Amino acid sequence: MPIGVDEAGKGPALGSMFAAAVHVERETVLPDGIADSKRLTPARRDELAAILRENDQIGVGVAEITTAQIDDPETDMNSLSVQAHAEAIEAVAADTGLETPISGHCDACDTDADRFARRVADRCGLECTITAEHGADDDSPVVGAASIIAKVERDAHVESISAGFPDCGPVGSGYPSDPNTRAFLESYVDAHGELPACARESWSTCEDMLAAAEQTGLGQF
Repeated sequence: MPIGVDEAGKGPALGSMFAAAVHVERETVLPDGIADSKRLTPARRDELAAILRENDQIGVGVAEITTAQIDDPETDMNSLSVQAHAEAIEAVAADTGLETPISGHCDACDTDADRFARRVADRCGLECTITAEHGADDDSPVVGAASIIAKVERDAHVESISAGFPDCGPVGSGYPSDPNTRAFLESYVDAHGELPACARESWSTCEDMLAAAEQTGLGQF
């Protein structure tokens, strides 16, 4: 059956984006309870991710897109999502020793699912056939499994970021709508006059906070 691929962390103002790819020969190998990661509690996601990784009949590959890559003016999030999906497919193929041609099914990160599939296939360094679908993490158990791995990787990443800033409060989820994330950014910028290295500087939330701090600084003269 095709490799399932999904991402986590496309929209936050902090930290990396992750994509995961999961391969199984038979869907029945997947544990019970697989679903879109957003429908599961963090504890259940962690439990399922551990089961997926520990089963030698299940292949897992992960790709990370860093904040530096996200802030690169020469690219955009759609292209980076394509890159992440392709690199995750390459990673799981290497992990499992899959022979080409391979096939993959992605949760589409573009309004045009077919276009996204074509771009992932073109970006992938392997001979492959790719399909994409909106809501694939709900409709396909193997894509749902990939969504769980990607989300757990992203959550662990956010936890490591938070641990690095004990004096600025919890970083929250990293999303601009999260009050904890906004409070963290405001606290850090107030204390240091610049954004933390984990911030996506090109995101409007981060740009606005830095501009506000600079304006406040000017008002003190």
